[in-house]
Amino acid sequence: MSGGSVATQFAKGKSGNPKGRQRRATAGAASAFEVVLHRMLEVVQNGKARALTVEEALQWRTYQAAIAGDRSARRAVLRMIAMREKAISAKKTQRTRPEVVFETADPDNADGALLALGIAVLDSRWPAHERRLLLEPWAVEAAFARSREIQRGPLELEMIRRLTHDAHLVDRLRSE
Repeated sequence: MSGGSVATQFAKGKSGNPKGRQRRATAGAASAFEVVLHRMLEVVQNGKARALTVEEALQWRTYQAAIAGDRSARRAVLRMIAMREKAISAKKTQRTRPEVVFETADPDNADGALLALGIAVLDSRWPAHERRLLLEPWAVEAAFARSREIQRGPLELEMIRRLTHDAHLVDRLRSE
């Protein structure tokens, strides 16, 4: 090839498809059947006038026929139910799941509330930097009253004794 210009089908810098890709036909054009289905009718049901679309009126008549015993109407109603269930399940799968955020809990975050509500008091046997709480007897009594049928083992009872402001309360409650 020589350094001269060569005639080609497409000129340099010009598109081979100047009009671009053809667009699809718009989906906005409704068929005549769809236009009829969405027309409004005034229907009297149980003595009251009610506005329905033609589609809703046809479905209502199909339900009535199915209830009256028409087998083909029953099949049509079952098909309507199946289509509705399919549409609902398709919507459910499209939902996005909420983001779950896990945060580490601070064990002292409820201490202030327990103290403010009078449910617990500070345990004076511990130094201030290792703040520990003791439950008030009334709170333990209320917990026992709510769950009398629960059997507590010796380890649980010992833990309750250690964490209660009145250590003898557990023995009194067990004897009741």
